[in-house]
Amino acid sequence: MTQKAKNTIYLLILIILSMLCLVYASVPLYSIFCKVTGYGGTVRTTTVTQSKLGKTTIKIRFNADINKELPWKFYPEIPYTTVKPGEQKLIFYRAENLTNEYVSGMAVYNVTPYKVGKYFNKVACFCFTKQTLSPYQKTIMP
Repeated sequence: MTQKAKNTIYLLILIILSMLCLVYASVPLYSIFCKVTGYGGTVRTTTVTQSKLGKTTIKIRFNADINKELPWKFYPEIPYTTVKPGEQKLIFYRAENLTNEYVSGMAVYNVTPYKVGKYFNKVACFCFTKQTLSPYQKTIMP
């Protein structure tokens, strides 16, 4: 085999490995990008002081769609609330495991329309970690 053929094979292997690395890293990198920029409706996390509150009132509606394979009841305690820009609001969701087994689930949050995602900052959320419910357990999650 000639040196040129060996170099071509090494280059192709390097390209394939680079592509695999990019595929593996693309999801976490995109997630970080969305959290930093608010792109795609992803909210950022922060804390707010009272001096930064705005005067406009915004109505926020809550949604709780569930994957068909997750045997839970899951819904917000209130369907909507109003806030002023910069105001912190604590919202609760109720969850109930409908089976006689331990079941884990993880919420995915999003803001629509997407262009307003950069204006929402999530301080704390049950959606940051996986939630496991005992058989027939009912719980309230802030």
